[in-house]
Amino acid sequence: MERHAVQLNEADPKGLVRESYVIEGITPGECRSVFMDWAMSLPVDMTVPDALRALIAHYAVAEPEHPMSIVLHEGLALPDHPRRRGGRAARVPGG
Repeated sequence: MERHAVQLNEADPKGLVRESYVIEGITPGECRSVFMDWAMSLPVDMTVPDALRALIAHYAVAEPEHPMSIVLHEGLALPDHPRRRGGRAARVPGG
């Protein structure tokens, strides 16, 4: 399946990341909260890494020290799948 370049409006459909860059004095914690809201608002057919790459190319390159730029890079570094299972699933084989 051929992937297309993700457009900025596709990567940030509600403009949450865009708005974080114009909020003066936004903190890293606030940026993480915006990031979670942003991730929840992505269309189901959009992958987080593809969207993050588009956002980083547009925003983080221009403002690398901005707290949201740092959060975007951290998001891209997260593993695709959890490495540890908790609860009953961790204790019971096949569970």
